[in-house]
Amino acid sequence: MPVPEHVARGWRGAALRAAFALPFLLAWLPWASMRPEVAQWLESVAPGLGALAPFLTVLFVFVLMPVVDALVGDSAAVLDTPATARGLRAWHAALVWGWAPVQFLLIAWVVALAPTLTVPAFVALASGVGALTGGIGITAAHELGHRRGGGSRALAWLMLGSMGYAHFILEHNQGHHARVGTPEDAASARAADTVYGFLPRSVLGQWRSAWHLEGERLRRAGLGHWHWRNAMWRVIALPLGFAVLATWLAGPAGAAMWAAQATIGVLLLEMVNYVEHWGLARARRADGRWVGVTEAHSWNSAALVSNVLLYHLQRHSHHHTNVLKRYEALEDLPTAPRLPTGYPGMVLLTLVPPLWRRVMQPRLAQARQAHPEALA
Repeated sequence: MPVPEHVARGWRGAALRAAFALPFLLAWLPWASMRPEVAQWLESVAPGLGALAPFLTVLFVFVLMPVVDALVGDSAAVLDTPATARGLRAWHAALVWGWAPVQFLLIAWVVALAPTLTVPAFVALASGVGALTGGIGITAAHELGHRRGGGSRALAWLMLGSMGYAHFILEHNQGHHARVGTPEDAASARAADTVYGFLPRSVLGQWRSAWHLEGERLRRAGLGHWHWRNAMWRVIALPLGFAVLATWLAGPAGAAMWAAQATIGVLLLEMVNYVEHWGLARARRADGRWVGVTEAHSWNSAALVSNVLLYHLQRHSHHHTNVLKRYEALEDLPTAPRLPTGYPGMVLLTLVPPLWRRVMQPRLAQARQAHPEALA
């Protein structure tokens, strides 16, 4: 049930608005992980624990977050605040736009630091920053990329370019949303897929699809496939520009750090793609065409904390059935397929395919039984 307007504007509404700023606190974790006093404090807690300090961000995202989701549990009604969404659109927009400078500064900082790092610290920081830029940054860029304003989309291009994955904005909007749940969609995992088989097919398939989509757009405009207006040239130029900047700032080590955090961020994005649509194949109508996209074609979670951190990405069914609806207005659809926990915990589960199948196959069977007209 939506939170009433007077409550949304009271202390509870203020608490919710503050909660959505939680990603900005996480942005300090990589910096904190390199502070000697943090390592000293951890060492005082337990001998040997100080050595884990550089891995604080990774541990928070992939260990603490699933635990917190499990402890706090599903609290969909707490976040179901369309009154807040209507009255405070500027606040929610600022939270998405505000992540962009944080992301650029975070990448610049870790790139500049790269030449001074030991190999373990390099790996720890690349993993931590990649978890943030891939988990929060690409999610924010995804939100901006769906908005109609030119400024929002331009910022989404830059943010995705900083991850070497700018073609996502082309393929996701024009390809994935039209073909989700079909064999033509590289970003939809089949029931037989493991995450290890899905990752290369998704990455390469989306790249090929983006080229094809741009070629078709140019053909309809009467232009050649290799015309300078092909947006794929921008897709190529952006990461090259970021790589050159990283090299200028910190030499080969800086370029390696930029590439490492981008790779980890992209892998995380694609693991989330695997979770979002695994096994939810669209059925065909009697005339052979695919059924329309419904709430049945995405996996959802009402986990409170990870929903806040991921801009309601886990309300994925509502996003796919209402593409232009802003994240703060997305609702938890009670009839949509349900995950046992939030995306951070599910990403961990994908790493062990037998365990993933044991947990998810009964849920897939339930989803098919509940939506026989929508799922194959």
